[in-house]
Amino acid sequence: MNAQITEEELAALMKKAAGITVTPELLREQPETPFESLGLDSLGLLGIVGELENRHGTPMPPDAERCKTPRAFLDLVNSALMAGA
Repeated sequence: MNAQITEEELAALMKKAAGITVTPELLREQPETPFESLGLDSLGLLGIVGELENRHGTPMPPDAERCKTPRAFLDLVNSALMAGA
């Protein structure tokens, strides 16, 4: 299993956990766009964190659910996954 979360996976998780449709290209091209501007609230982000914990069998960093942008979220989560790999 890939230990890195990609923009594609984050976009799919946003759709699954929060019903928010964004393209991986948008997340790649505008990684500093606030989740709030994309329609993702803290509850949706919490759902994404829970889904990642289930998939990877490891707790995510406590700050993951407080990230404000896709870049901050991916950097934090991917660092934690690499540390645990």
